[in-house]
Amino acid sequence: MQVLYWLSGLTCSDENFIMKSGAQRALSNEGVALVAPDTSPRGLNIEGESESWDFGVGAGFYLNATQEKWKNWRMYDYIVDELPKVLSANFQQLDTSCASIFGHSMGGHGALTIYLKNPQRYKSVSAFAPIANPVNCAWGQKAFSNYLGSDKGHWEEYDATCLIKKCSGISTPILIDQGDEDKFLNDQLLPHKFEEACKSVNTKIVLRMQPGYDHSYFFISTFIDDHIKFHAGFLFK
Repeated sequence: MQVLYWLSGLTCSDENFIMKSGAQRALSNEGVALVAPDTSPRGLNIEGESESWDFGVGAGFYLNATQEKWKNWRMYDYIVDELPKVLSANFQQLDTSCASIFGHSMGGHGALTIYLKNPQRYKSVSAFAPIANPVNCAWGQKAFSNYLGSDKGHWEEYDATCLIKKCSGISTPILIDQGDEDKFLNDQLLPHKFEEACKSVNTKIVLRMQPGYDHSYFFISTFIDDHIKFHAGFLFK
């Protein structure tokens, strides 16, 4: 069975999408297995890990931290390498070699960057309201400076807008849905920066601005079937 990874956003756990998205019917209809991991390590009791909602617990940003204090924040390795091995070892019906990835907000950021760094591992990528250019927004700057240190060149390795400029041969279109009444749109998400970068390297992007929608799971649940069908089209190609 083909695999579709979902990466959730800031403050979320592995449960939010399962409970709120309404994705199960479309997944069943398409015959796709959903994998929804957590958003950060938990239970490490590191000083400061729970002091703010946009950093630490629930805010792993799907990267490998380089700063000693946060050395256990290795969500990139977890998603890309560790999790597929665990799935293959325990669920023989899953074909982790045939997988796609998508996510919301911080998870949209993670889905885009993981796909762009590993296009051979995933058939397709999509996102809801992704943090598309984190080096230029407050959420990304806070997370990256703490997890990765002051070298902004290292930050760019986890920024979809920077990464796409280095990619060639991305033949699969990238689907993004974004609510036009999302309060984070202009200051934190910056999808048009990513759209411009895609166009500069002739990568096809479908950026759908959805009138009247915000950053919530009402937005996700409205368009989730579209995304699942989008991925199924590539998973079963």
